Amino acid sequence: MGMLTALAFVLSYIEFLIPINLGIPGVKLGLANLVTIVALYTMGVKEACTLSLVRIVLNGFTFGNPAAMLYSLAGGILSLLAMIGARRIKLFSVTGVSVLGGVFHNLGQIMAAVLVVENARLLYYFPVLVLSGTLAGTVIGILAALIIKRLDKLIREQNQ
Repeated sequence: MGMLTALAFVLSYIEFLIPINLGIPGVKLGLANLVTIVALYTMGVKEACTLSLVRIVLNGFTFGNPAAMLYSLAGGILSLLAMIGARRIKLFSVTGVSVLGGVFHNLGQIMAAVLVVENARLLYYFPVLVLSGTLAGTVIGILAALIIKRLDKLIREQNQ
């Protein structure tokens, strides 16, 4: 858990250092979510939740402010709930679970923003976030699926 938390923290730091500026505020690839998805599939729900929440709090104190941490927590919690539910019903691939995580992360953040600024007009921005969450979730999901497959193979080889 410590190694995965450190890896997620480093990936967040890399993303913080090299922001992707697409002219759309708040759009990120979500590299640290790669670690969360791998943990969800290889370790379990409790571990993935712990990892995600610890990472969000560490990032909030290190790179952000209380408002950024609030938005990240809202997005992270909703994303985790969506990914856990999608994984349990076994209807989605790893990539599908990741896409749902990306979209629901953005939904959680936009809902928190609407509540904080008390302006529902922010919801007009949601379609852009759905698109960015889908694209980022696809990339992260493909990478996560490859990592999970390789980890499973390594574990099987070690058990022989």
